[in-house]
Amino acid sequence: MAEQTLNLPSLFLVLALLVLSIRYFFFSPSSSSTRAASGRNTANPEHIEQIAQMFPQLSRRDIQWDLQRNGGSVQATTERVLSGRALERPPPSFQPIQPPTSSSSTTPASPPPYKSSHPDLITRYKLEHRISQPEVTRSDGEEKQKAPNWSPNKAERQALLQKRREDMVLAARRKLEEKERERAGK
Repeated sequence: MAEQTLNLPSLFLVLALLVLSIRYFFFSPSSSSTRAASGRNTANPEHIEQIAQMFPQLSRRDIQWDLQRNGGSVQATTERVLSGRALERPPPSFQPIQPPTSSSSTTPASPPPYKSSHPDLITRYKLEHRISQPEVTRSDGEEKQKAPNWSPNKAERQALLQKRREDMVLAARRKLEEKERERAGK
């Protein structure tokens, strides 16, 4: 009979399989399997909040369901919404996990009042001193005569456009005040 020998690559392959099988059976971490199972069932609350801010018309439950289905990809969920495809409704058995809240408050806290990061236009353009001034009305002929033509000088153009912007903001403010006075008078 022919003599059978074990060559070096075959020996390495057998040893590698033996090491992997021993590691799999004796050293399989139970914590990683539970972590994978729990990670599969939850979506990152920051991702849910991010999509909810971009698309306030969507419910958080639908967002969380879609994030779980696509592996937590915010980009995939955003693309789905932007392409016009509606998010699938989660099944009735789906119960989204609410983000942990502080247990110290027994009553639901009201959301903080909305504060705009931008002040109103009167404050932004520093027009407070011009609000109290009466509006100077001019006839159309005088306005056309007084309005300077487009200037080749950049500083003059900028000043003209800034004055027009301020006048428009103040005119809108006065119209709003008139409407409020009419409502109050009724």
